[in-house]
Amino acid sequence: MKLYIAYDTCSRAAQLVANELALEPELVHFDVFGKTTSNGEDFAAVNPLLYVPALKLDKDDGVISETIIIASFLADQYPEAGLIPLPGTLDRVKMDQFLVFVATEIAQKHIPLMRKLMTEQGIEFNSRKLLMAYGRLDDRLADGRPYLFGEKLTVADAYVWATLWNSRSGVNIDHLKNLAAWKDRIDARPSATKAIREEAEIVAFHKAQMEAVKV
Repeated sequence: MKLYIAYDTCSRAAQLVANELALEPELVHFDVFGKTTSNGEDFAAVNPLLYVPALKLDKDDGVISETIIIASFLADQYPEAGLIPLPGTLDRVKMDQFLVFVATEIAQKHIPLMRKLMTEQGIEFNSRKLLMAYGRLDDRLADGRPYLFGEKLTVADAYVWATLWNSRSGVNIDHLKNLAAWKDRIDARPSATKAIREEAEIVAFHKAQMEAVKV
C-alpha cells in the first residue's frame, strides 16, 4: 500500500489515521510545483487530478483519492479502533456531514488565499468564512471535550488538524483558545509527531534527489 503525500497538505490527515491504526504504508512524496515524485513515478498516472492524498492499494485494487474517502476507508477497516462510526448509522451521517463541512468551509476556503488568487473582496469573504468555521469548532470544544466528537480522536480531528493553514492564508485565530488547546493535544500524540517527522524526512530525501540531478 502506497500513500502519496505532499508537504503541509491535507494528506497529513491520511497519515495521522494510518498511524493511529499502526499501519505502515509506503510514503511517496509528490512535489506539487515540480510535479515529480520521490520514487520516480509519474503521479499523473496515479491521480490525473494531480493532488494528494492518493492511496494505491495492494494488488490490482487500484487507487483511491480524496482526503475524506481515504481517511474514512482506512478507519472502516478497523472499526474496533473507534476512529469513525459504523456505516449506515446516524452517527456516521453526522460524521460525514462534519467532514464535508471541513472540506468546503475550511480546506477549500484556504487555498485561494494561500495562492494569492483573491481580490480584496474575495480575501475578505474567504477570511470571514474561515473565521466563522473555526469559531464553530471552538464553540464545539467549549464544553471541555478533548476531541471534536467527544472523548476519542476521530477522522474529524485528523482532517481539521491537517487543514490548519490559517498562518499561511493570513487568518488570525489566536483568540480561539479551545481550538488552540485541542491542537496542542493533537500535536502531542505519537501519531501526529510521527506524521510530521516522516513527512519531513521524505521531503528532504526528495529534495536531495532533485538537487543531485541538477549537478
